Amino acid sequence: MKTRYTSLVSVKKNIMQKSERVVQNANANLSSAYIALEASSKELEHIQLPLSGKITLLLASRTLLDSQRSIIRHNEEWIEFAKKELIDAKEQLKIDMIEFEKFKYLELQEIKEILKKRKIQEAKDLDEIALMTHARNNKTKVA
Repeated sequence: MKTRYTSLVSVKKNIMQKSERVVQNANANLSSAYIALEASSKELEHIQLPLSGKITLLLASRTLLDSQRSIIRHNEEWIEFAKKELIDAKEQLKIDMIEFEKFKYLELQEIKEILKKRKIQEAKDLDEIALMTHARNNKTKVA
């Protein structure tokens, strides 16, 4: 049954579904950030320092360690960003769900009102038909 809220409910549902997809993407992004952090931490553990040799070899391994630590810091920042992104997406989803439910409720109330009016009109029509039939039956009995 179409009401004046039907199109709004449809739009709000689409917005809510879009917000759900954003939350799913934010969850996937957070998972990727955790995987990247774990991988970079494992990579740092696998870096071996030279115990003897030229100073350039020691400096190269030190640069490699610094680079790997920088990657780890970057991945930690990525996790914090992804967490914030997920929290924001969940808040927006909550707002969109409330809006959707609000308009869905209004639509339901309008449908109930329409059905109530139809039921009253149908009762009036049936009463009118009963009166007409009763009047016709009384005329045929009198005549």
